[in-house]
Amino acid sequence: MQDDGAKHEIKIALQIKQKYYSIMERKLIGYMITWTTYGTWLQGDERGYVKDGIILPANDKLKSANQEQQKFQTVKLNSIQKQIVEEAILQEAKRIEQEIPAIAVCSNHVHIVAKVSSESIEQAAHRYKRLSSFFLREAGLDGKIWSKGFDKRFCFTDKDIEQKIKYVNGHKS
Repeated sequence: MQDDGAKHEIKIALQIKQKYYSIMERKLIGYMITWTTYGTWLQGDERGYVKDGIILPANDKLKSANQEQQKFQTVKLNSIQKQIVEEAILQEAKRIEQEIPAIAVCSNHVHIVAKVSSESIEQAAHRYKRLSSFFLREAGLDGKIWSKGFDKRFCFTDKDIEQKIKYVNGHKS
């Protein structure tokens, strides 16, 4: 006969399993990806920062240490460079048949809302960063352009997509 503690543990394990499978059954229909230009949003930044999907608070010592380790100059895109990045991304999205309902290229970061395509999120982000880097270099920008990696936010419903589009379009003003 099981004691109350064991019964409680089994009940919690079943709840966790049920929640896990309900999440896994949801169908991914799109996502928002964000990446920053090199050196503009370091770990420890006063705005907070994202690491492994978790938003962490400012840390002046960490930010200073990261600034000292920078090997290249901080990159802030001007209006022409922002246009180059947007055109490169939209051109590549068309080529790989990925719908991009919203894009915002800012001086220090890029937001894209994309519908799921045959490419993985990682492949698409890599393509967009690589191709935009190529065209920026062709236009004379040297050094490292983008920070490592990117942030991703998943969309499982049309409402999720609409919220992300609204957020991204808010960066265009």
